[in-house]
Amino acid sequence: MAVETAARRLFTREEYHRMGEAGILKPTDRVELIRGEIVEMSPIGRRHYAFVNNLNQLLAVRLAGRAIVAVQGPIALADDTEPEPDVAIIRRRRVPYKEREAYAEDALLLIEVAESSLAYDRSTKLRLYAAAGIPEYWVVDCVAESVEVHRAGDADGYRDVSRVAGTGTVTVQAFPDVTLTLDEIFA
Repeated sequence: MAVETAARRLFTREEYHRMGEAGILKPTDRVELIRGEIVEMSPIGRRHYAFVNNLNQLLAVRLAGRAIVAVQGPIALADDTEPEPDVAIIRRRRVPYKEREAYAEDALLLIEVAESSLAYDRSTKLRLYAAAGIPEYWVVDCVAESVEVHRAGDADGYRDVSRVAGTGTVTVQAFPDVTLTLDEIFA
């Protein structure tokens, strides 16, 4: 018996944004555009929320005046892909972000905080970020209270991968003087 496959309609970032403007997608919808598909994001749990807030506070203070710490904002990776990482460190630039959205070349570090989305963040998101040239990507595992640090990405993924747990520390590659302890992140 032959199985029919239904054609799927993929969207561009422009169409995705027009859906928001038209009210098809509501501001309360937790979605992102991944390879032309509108993907529902996992709900934010208590631990996820706490660790995103901790990262935001720690990074914003330590990077004040040097970079922008964005929380759950879009990053344009391609015409059909606009994920919303939990935390992004984006470079300061001449053209304000109100005039042109953040693109892959603006991102110095993207962080996904994973409570129920760990497999997705380690696979789909990791490949997207590496292929887009994001120089550094962290996966913060809420359950294990560890951080996976991914660096040196290419189309196949990241070549430099380490896992930090226990009383370890993580350092932002673009700002070697910015080090966070896991105790601070998981407080």
